[in-house]
Amino acid sequence: MSTVLIGCSHSRLVFLYYMKLLHDKVLTRDIDNNAGNFFLDFENAQPTEAERQLWEQVSKVLEEAMSILQDLQSYSGAGEAIRQAIQQPNDERVQEKAWNAVVPLVGKLKKFYEFSLKLEGTLHGLLGFLTSARCSPTQHLEQEQALARQFAEILHFTLRFDELKMTNPAIQNDFSYYRRTLSRMRINNLATEEENEVNNELANRMSLFYANATPMLKTLSDATTKFVSDNTDLPIENTTDCLSTMASVCKVMLETPEYRSRFASDETVLFCLRVMVGVIILYDYVHPAGAFVKSSKIDMKGCIKVLRDEPPNRVEGLLNALRYTTKHLNDDTTSKQIKNMLHV
Repeated sequence: MSTVLIGCSHSRLVFLYYMKLLHDKVLTRDIDNNAGNFFLDFENAQPTEAERQLWEQVSKVLEEAMSILQDLQSYSGAGEAIRQAIQQPNDERVQEKAWNAVVPLVGKLKKFYEFSLKLEGTLHGLLGFLTSARCSPTQHLEQEQALARQFAEILHFTLRFDELKMTNPAIQNDFSYYRRTLSRMRINNLATEEENEVNNELANRMSLFYANATPMLKTLSDATTKFVSDNTDLPIENTTDCLSTMASVCKVMLETPEYRSRFASDETVLFCLRVMVGVIILYDYVHPAGAFVKSSKIDMKGCIKVLRDEPPNRVEGLLNALRYTTKHLNDDTTSKQIKNMLHV
C-alpha cells in the first residue's frame, strides 16, 4: 500500500515539476521579466522631465500625422477628368482641365511622401531613447510610457495610412497620369512651373514609394533596419527586445480582462491591435531569424489568436498585413501551425 502511495506521490511531484517548467517557459516567453505585466497607458501617459524634450519634438510630427490621415481619407482623385482627357486627346480645354485637377493632388502626394522622410528621422530619435543601454526594454517601456505611447502612435498612423492607401487606386492613377503628361510636355519643350515642385528625380522617388503596397510600413521597416546598422555600438537585441516587449505588452493587455476593461474607449482596442501587428512586422524585418521561428521572443500563436478573437471585419486588414508584408512568414522555419492560423 505504502509503495503505491509513494509511487502516486512521486508521479504527482513529477507532474507538478513539469507543469511549473511549462508555466515558467510561457511566462518568460510572454512576459520576459514582467514585460507584459504592467499596463501601458496608451490613452493618458504624460512625459517625465527626462522625456519632455523629445516628446515635444515628436508631438509636432504626430500632429502633422493626423492632418496627413485626414487629407488621405478625403483624397478622391481626378479619375473622371483623366478619363475625359484620355478619350479626347485633341481637345486642349479637356486636357487643361485634367492637368489643373491633377497638379494640386500631386502636391498632396508630395506632402505625404516628404512626411514619410520626416517620420524616419522621428523614429530614429525614439528608438535611440527607448533602446539605450541604461535600462532594460521592459524598464524603458514601463518608465518612459509617454515616449512608448508616441512610438505606438507612429505605428498606428503607419498601418492606418497604408490601409487607406491600399483601398484608394486613384493615388497611383493620378500620379501615373501626371508623370505621363509631364513627360509629353518635356518632349514638346513646354516648361511648367509645376515641374519645379516635383522634378524628375523627386517623381522617381515618389513613384517607388507609391508603387509599394504598404509604403509607410516599408519606410518604418527600412528606418529601423538602418537604425540598427548605424548604431553598431548598440547590440541588435536592444532594438529587437524593445519590439518584442511592446508586442507582449499589447497582447497581454488585449487578452487580460482586468487590463482591457481599463481602456476608456473601444478605439484603444483597435489601436492596441494595430500597434501589436506593427511591432511584429518591424521585428520580423530587423531580427535575423524573424518573428516566426520557434526561438522568437514574440508569442506569434498567442498574438494571432488575439487577432482572430476579434470580429473579422475589424482585423482582416491586420491579418493581411501579417500575411503579405512580413519577411519570414513563408520561410521553412515557420511552423505549419502558424501558417495554418494565418491561412497561408
